[in-house]
Amino acid sequence: SITEETVELLEPYLDMEDYNLETAKKVCGNVAGLCSWTQAMVYFYGINKEVLPLKANLALQEGRLAAAQMELNSAQNQLDEKQRELDEVQAMYDAAMKEKQALLDDAEACRRKMNNATALIEGLRGEKLRWTASSKNFQNQIINLVGNVLLATGFLSYSGPFNQEYRNLLLQLWKKEMDNSKIPYSKNLNLIGMLVDNATVGEWNLQGLPNDDLSIQNGIIVTKASRYPLLIDPQGQGKIWIKNKEKNNGLQVNINLQFFKN
Repeated sequence: SITEETVELLEPYLDMEDYNLETAKKVCGNVAGLCSWTQAMVYFYGINKEVLPLKANLALQEGRLAAAQMELNSAQNQLDEKQRELDEVQAMYDAAMKEKQALLDDAEACRRKMNNATALIEGLRGEKLRWTASSKNFQNQIINLVGNVLLATGFLSYSGPFNQEYRNLLLQLWKKEMDNSKIPYSKNLNLIGMLVDNATVGEWNLQGLPNDDLSIQNGIIVTKASRYPLLIDPQGQGKIWIKNKEKNNGLQVNINLQFFKN
C-alpha cells in the first residue's frame, strides 16, 4: 500500500542526520524500531518499484512459455505419431523389399535350373544316338557272350607255350570251327581288353613287364589261368616282373643248377 507520494513525504526526514537507528536508540527504543522500519519500507519500495515490471514481464513470459510448451508438446505428440506411422511404413517397406529379394533369388534359382535343364536336355538329345548304339552293342555282347568266353578260355588253356604267330593261328582256327558250328562271337574281339583292365596293365608295366601284346598276354595267362605257367624267359623280363609283383606276398625263389656233360 506504500505509494510514491508517501515516499516523497518521508524523504525530508530520511535526509536528516539524526534520523537513524543509533540516534533513535538514545532517545527511545520503540522510536528506534519505528525509525528502522520506515527506512526499510522506503528501501523496499525502491527495490519493488524495479522488481514489479520484471515480475509482470516474468508472468507474461511464463504465460508465453506455457503456451509455447503446450504447442511443443502438441507438436511432439504429432511427431511421435508420425514417427510411429513412419516406423510402420518402414517395416512394411522392409518386409516388401525382403519379399522382393526372395522372389528375385527364387527367380534366379529357377532361371539357373531352367538353363541347366535345357543344357541337360540338349546333351541328352545328343546322347540318344550313342545310347541307342550302346544298347545294340550290349545286345550283341549278350548274344556273342558264349563264343567270346569260349575263345577266352581256349586262349588261357592252350596258347601259353606258343609264340604270338601261333597264338593268332589258333584263334583263327577256333573261329573257323565256331563259324561251322554257328556259335556267335564278336568278330573284333580283343582278348586283352576282355581279360584285364588298363589299370592292371599299367601296374604290371611299373613292375617290369614289357608293354607289347605278347608280354601282356603272358601276364594274363600267369594271373588268370588255373595251370602253373611255363615261362620261357631268355631275357629275364618275366622273372623280374614276377619278383616285383609278388615281393609283398613273401615270394621265395629256389634256384637249382644242373650241369650236363657231353
